[in-house]
Amino acid sequence: MRERMAARMKSDPAPGAAEYAYGADPSQKLDLWTSEGATKPTPLVLFVHGGGWKQGDKTNATGADMVGHLTGQGYAVASINYRLVPAATVEKQAQDVAAAIAWARDNAAKIGIDPTKIVIMGHSAGAHLVALVGTDERWLEALGLTEGAVRGVIALDGAAYDVPSQLDQAGPMMRNTYEQAFGSDIARQRALSPTTYAAGPNAPTFLILHIDRADGKAQSEALGEALAKSGTPAQVKAIDGKGLRGHMEINRELGRADYPATAIVDDWLKTVFG
Repeated sequence: MRERMAARMKSDPAPGAAEYAYGADPSQKLDLWTSEGATKPTPLVLFVHGGGWKQGDKTNATGADMVGHLTGQGYAVASINYRLVPAATVEKQAQDVAAAIAWARDNAAKIGIDPTKIVIMGHSAGAHLVALVGTDERWLEALGLTEGAVRGVIALDGAAYDVPSQLDQAGPMMRNTYEQAFGSDIARQRALSPTTYAAGPNAPTFLILHIDRADGKAQSEALGEALAKSGTPAQVKAIDGKGLRGHMEINRELGRADYPATAIVDDWLKTVFG
């Protein structure tokens, strides 16, 4: 099952990317696509791939549809690599996401982006990581930034927004994945749960999409409700699709005109970026 998931996550990488290092570790690299013909600094969508916190790559999580569509809308797109479990911890991964944000802001003039207009988007485990960085201020604060360093967060069919409850719902295969990432210490599990920090301060706004699977729906709705209680705008939207196929499609098909999530993301980005 894990091998099939890894194979299905792969797609042909979008052409025309420039690679940059955002840190000293070999894994701390990102691919950047710029909007053709841009005459002024553009907003940036920074993407974090999935893979159960232990696999995946910046080149196999962003197909040409999503990248081409977003750059066609006038945005720059970055897709990051980050250190993987078990060689690294989830804490290190959150540090990497924050470091990539800081690098983009520090190098905004060089790469042609507007440092005040950055949205972070992630799929699956990447959705957890962007939600964590968007709620737990310590990751950005460690780099001298606040949650306002990003305009918003897009989470695509994520998991483990509340790690202890996710483990309670998990079947044997996924339980092993979650335990490898988060361990058995309840205090650590809660410390790595975005819902723990939803009372704020948070990123200014969230778009949380999920397909038709019980745990993803429950996790997404609970995070959205927790954010709303704090006064943080959070849209939670259900997208057609079931099981592993639907989970992969929300990543691979985003950017296609006939895929329902594309219009939702387009409208949300236009509002957030003004």
